[in-house]
Amino acid sequence: MQRRQFLSKSAAATFGFQVVASHVVRAQDGKPSPNSKIRIGAIGCGGRGEANLDGMKDEAIVALCDVDERRAAGARKKFPDAKTFVDYRAMFAEMGDQIDAVLVATPDHTHAVAVHAAIEKGKHVYCEKPLAKSIAEVRSMRQAALEKKVITQVGNQGHSSDHIRLFCEMVWSGAIGEVTEVHAGCDAFKNVYCQIDKIGDFTQQHEIPAGLDWQQWLGPLPDRPYHPHYLPFNWRGYSAYGSGCIGDWVCHVLDPTFWALDLAMPTAITAEVQGYDPMIHAEFYPAGTRITFEFAATEKNGPIKIIWHDGEESIPRPKELEEGRNPVRTGAVVHGTEGVIMHGSHGAGGCRLIPEARMKAFERPEQKIPRVPGGHHQKDWLTAIREGRQAGSNFEYGGALSEIGLLAMIAIRRPGKRLEWDAQAMQFKNDALANTLIKPVYRAGWA
Repeated sequence: MQRRQFLSKSAAATFGFQVVASHVVRAQDGKPSPNSKIRIGAIGCGGRGEANLDGMKDEAIVALCDVDERRAAGARKKFPDAKTFVDYRAMFAEMGDQIDAVLVATPDHTHAVAVHAAIEKGKHVYCEKPLAKSIAEVRSMRQAALEKKVITQVGNQGHSSDHIRLFCEMVWSGAIGEVTEVHAGCDAFKNVYCQIDKIGDFTQQHEIPAGLDWQQWLGPLPDRPYHPHYLPFNWRGYSAYGSGCIGDWVCHVLDPTFWALDLAMPTAITAEVQGYDPMIHAEFYPAGTRITFEFAATEKNGPIKIIWHDGEESIPRPKELEEGRNPVRTGAVVHGTEGVIMHGSHGAGGCRLIPEARMKAFERPEQKIPRVPGGHHQKDWLTAIREGRQAGSNFEYGGALSEIGLLAMIAIRRPGKRLEWDAQAMQFKNDALANTLIKPVYRAGWA
């Protein structure tokens, strides 16, 4: 059974009896009841958390939890009536019945523990991408969401765009024939994702700044000294906490191909890493990677290769692109037997057939996918809660997409080796060391 069919059937089975809480149902006369707003608690309310809350501001923001008071200041000012917390466990203990849905926008390494705490209490969850820091965490979160029948959404906001729907419809209409190869990647924030130049700075000792609960920030991971290089943004370049460039961007850049081709998991992954050093790259994301994913043939598609490029490794310029036009730097070039589509990030932004003459001659295909009003990703989740259906990039879909990036993070640690992946068994067939990286080790007191 194709994954899209499975998701459709499992969603119907799982959510067919979804009961929307009485306080979010409108009165019979069609007017909002006094308590019709969805009550939201946020775990991580600075940065991406604050941006997501802006997309949920028409609801009732009742609780704000953040381990860093400096990062939380903006959201606290915007939502002064919300109760504030440092530990999300204290938030649930005090306000469990007063929260309907939870936003999780913490660093990657604390997604799983926060999301599980919410799901165990039956809360609907919106979680930033990637869904988790490890493959085992992603699998457990997907399973928990299905068992508890909660409405979920992963924060790859381009999934709600019109562009991604147009891309799918172009592919399904045969605009480029059968897709054979995709070159995708990202060259954004190079100085964030590669922190190797700071390696000598970690001999320095630093005081933990006032307003930061460092132990809560570390969460389930082993203790280590505070260093300002980690916060507030650069943790993404350290493999203990972030998922590097590919973990951060795969949910944006590969989403269109993943959806259009109804991809399952890759069967093999091979990473090429610039200047690989096993000691350095166990901690730091590389300056550049080229990662090849192999996807097996299906009834709908032949075998497909997706080649990822980041940092100092750029997406190759397609020969079909006219001279004078810039190649895509963050996005993808999708090659088919009868043509090429080039698009940007976040839901295939600006997707075009190339050369431009092909696009001008192309007749726009019939719309087959319903559009999300305004392309509003947060509201897609909120509407799904009210309607008792799943959101577009729910944990089943967005979690599987996240897993591709997490597989790459493991392959980076085993460069040059073709890792054979058994998705059903959740293990590599040919590398015992790679299998030790599937599940994280939590310190005592966390589970």
